[in-house]
Amino acid sequence: MSNKKPTVTVTQIGSATGRRFDQRQTLIGLGLNKMNRKRTLEDTPSVRGMINKVQHLLDIDDVN
Repeated sequence: MSNKKPTVTVTQIGSATGRRFDQRQTLIGLGLNKMNRKRTLEDTPSVRGMINKVQHLLDIDDVN
């Protein structure tokens, strides 16, 4: 039995420059603060909410 948790990989494709403060803070919360940074995160409702908030700045790849 595998206890592997579902993950999602996000890459920042848009700049945080000129964005609202809460959007910049959301990117930092996701571990992204520079262009082309990539993070693999656990797929939880809170992470999905953060991704939805700044989805126009991200490239999202679902990985299970």
